[in-house]
Amino acid sequence: MQLKKLFKEQVNNVNEYEREPVPKSEVKGFKSFVGMVSGEHIAGTEFVIGPLFVLHGAAAKDVFLGLLLGNLLATLSWVLFCAPAAVKTRTTIFYQLERISGKGIVTLYNSVNGLLFCVTASAMIGVSASAVGIMLDIKGPGLNDLYPTSPLWVGIIFAIGAVITIVATFGFDKVSKFANIFAPWMPVIFFSAGVAMLPQLGVTSVSDFFQVAEEKIWTGVPIDGQTKYTFWHIMIFAWLCNSAMHLGLADMSIYRYAKKSTYGLASAFGMFIGHFMAWIASGILCAVALQMGETNPSPGQIAFMGAGVTGLICVVIAGWTTANPTIYRSGLAVQGLFPKMKRWKITLIVGCVTTILACSPAFVAKLDQFLGVYALCAAPIGAIVLADIFIFPKLGLQSNYAEKKKSMLNLSVLISWALSVLGSYLVYKVFDLDFYFFAAIPGWLLGFVTYIISSKLLQRDTGNEEDVEFQNITVDEFN
Repeated sequence: MQLKKLFKEQVNNVNEYEREPVPKSEVKGFKSFVGMVSGEHIAGTEFVIGPLFVLHGAAAKDVFLGLLLGNLLATLSWVLFCAPAAVKTRTTIFYQLERISGKGIVTLYNSVNGLLFCVTASAMIGVSASAVGIMLDIKGPGLNDLYPTSPLWVGIIFAIGAVITIVATFGFDKVSKFANIFAPWMPVIFFSAGVAMLPQLGVTSVSDFFQVAEEKIWTGVPIDGQTKYTFWHIMIFAWLCNSAMHLGLADMSIYRYAKKSTYGLASAFGMFIGHFMAWIASGILCAVALQMGETNPSPGQIAFMGAGVTGLICVVIAGWTTANPTIYRSGLAVQGLFPKMKRWKITLIVGCVTTILACSPAFVAKLDQFLGVYALCAAPIGAIVLADIFIFPKLGLQSNYAEKKKSMLNLSVLISWALSVLGSYLVYKVFDLDFYFFAAIPGWLLGFVTYIISSKLLQRDTGNEEDVEFQNITVDEFN
């Protein structure tokens, strides 16, 4: 009882500014964001995504060039779009959208977003569980399995989910510190594991690498039942696998604590260490597993093969450092639906839901497809919010329309979001695309344009003096 009382006292004292701008006294330095994004994007799921390029028959040249350009575009998306919006408003995407769209739309968006964050975090928990299962000699699901393998494996899921949820309840500060503890050594494990396995593929010198890579790792030939990935698949995936976070502005929840918008550059540490080096390293490990006759390896097996028990520990921690901020964001999304309920209580509920979802390995096996659908739904909202913050004042349109008019529904937002998601899906179907991500950018652009046009047609008031005054107060007080 004493422990429970202490826990409640501590979490009740955590203020995450869910419905107000973050004050200047609470902003964080650049190091906090380096640790946060490194911990989140050098993740256990890199042992899932890296092997996908091998299984889908990507060519070596396409992998390296695609990852280089795609991760550069992802970094620029955080720097040019997400971080500036976060620093200007100092609010979460959820509260900012409420001010723009009204309670009606934000309720739908927060519900969808909260669930999608739960599914993403559940995949991280599943990856960590695969490593713990090997430590305890409990067989876990492979990369292609859709169902749990045993009750003991489910027990591991619940244990890991409990740890992650408790950390997330303590808010941004604890999540950031947790990531900073582990982020520095995880890249070393990924890199070392990949290098250690190269001799088994026949690499004896640096000059051998690209020849072996083309012949035995990224051969350009997919395994049976898998579609082929080209340069465009790799580049678009690297850019847009986190599009909900940068173009969709979900990471406003993180960067609202940044002193400057240039802190969006911290994302480069996650992109080029996690989404470049770690994907390359895990692809090498997957190729070794295939060469040894393992047709359906788990992330834990891949890590254990390259770095032994240290690799397993790395997978566990990498899953935690990614799931922590994801559950934190989900808690903020759901908190917008119940503003009078304590955030930590909502985060506990979200953590429980995430843990239950993690019991289904399907979220790991279909991770690329899930992230594609997520991008189609979330990215247009980011375009709408960006237009409202930066473009509307220049066009004489009313920003934060629902808040100013005390409206439950901004019809412009509803029309734009619906047309964008529908348009994205039609592009996907009409052009017979094999990758949801190919339709994400058209959807984002459609949302941006249709919101400006529909607002111009639907807004009755042409002046925006009140809005300019409100924005000046926000900027002067917090920047």
